Amino acid sequence: MKSFVSIAALVGLVTSSSVFAATLKIPMAFEYLALNGKEIATNSFSHQSELNLTPGTHKVAIRYHDMVEDDFSDSQSFVKSAPFILTLTVKGEQQYQLRPAGGKAIAKPKEYAKAPKIEVISSTDKSVAFSLEQTDIEEESFVSRLFTGNRGVDVEAAVAAATGGAQVKPTTAAAPQQAPAVAPQGDSPIHAQQMLQYWWLQADDATRKEFMSWAIKQL
Repeated sequence: MKSFVSIAALVGLVTSSSVFAATLKIPMAFEYLALNGKEIATNSFSHQSELNLTPGTHKVAIRYHDMVEDDFSDSQSFVKSAPFILTLTVKGEQQYQLRPAGGKAIAKPKEYAKAPKIEVISSTDKSVAFSLEQTDIEEESFVSRLFTGNRGVDVEAAVAAATGGAQVKPTTAAAPQQAPAVAPQGDSPIHAQQMLQYWWLQADDATRKEFMSWAIKQL
């Protein structure tokens, strides 16, 4: 009985280790969105840096997403790129590392986010062949949706379809509607100021200009 259990455990170990023969790692400033037609569940509190891959060709949707110094205040704001599709052929038990092209730190995050350039290297620091497809699938910020009435694009669903082989174009947003007046949560002016500052930091430059244009008309 003991020998049977030991052999069964050994077979199980060998089988499980061969299921995922390779891994793909990304830096903190990048995030996984989808793999081979399926969305990758992530959250804002933990960063998934590693993805298990079986031998064969895979399509992985990734996005550059980092925090930078804000140009309008002493705080920090977020910068995001449109998702890009990485096609990688996995061979054997390899460990792959994705990094910015040249392996250097990103000096100008906002410029880099417009068209991210990457490279993939193996565990032996050798370049790995891959193909890269930039998309123009972008999500609207909460502030922009609030003032335009657009529902925006479901980015995760769109890139999941793209990694599944579909030729996907950005979803056309719904026709603008009059945004309903929303009472601020809480009756404190300080709370309203904090919320305004929060959404300002979340917005990109285009949304901030749109907001400023709207705000001036309200004076």
